[in-house]
Amino acid sequence: MLMFYESPADLAQRDNPDTSPAYWGAWTSYMGAISASGTMTSGNGLQPRELATTLRVKDGKRQVQDGPFADTREHLGGYVILNVDSIDQALEWAARAPCAATGVEVRPVMPPPPGAPV
Repeated sequence: MLMFYESPADLAQRDNPDTSPAYWGAWTSYMGAISASGTMTSGNGLQPRELATTLRVKDGKRQVQDGPFADTREHLGGYVILNVDSIDQALEWAARAPCAATGVEVRPVMPPPPGAPV
């Protein structure tokens, strides 16, 4: 899984009339390249973290909080699931992401446990 992190300045480009064409153009090109390569299994962009809700269960009671769990500057802007043969292939795609300067986390997805429905 590639998890795309963007700074507040990166995210501000989404809605700025002067910068949004370049921002969205870079993402459209990048996602098109991954899709055309046949390695992308799934993926989505995410709404801003201000729309997130975090749930914790403590002592059997739900605690719901507006916003993300972690207090970080970077925002998780989206993710892509790839079907590649090696971490090196995943890193190649991560390095091409428009947000690579801010950060792309590359993490293997756990296989289903034995006997679990797929």
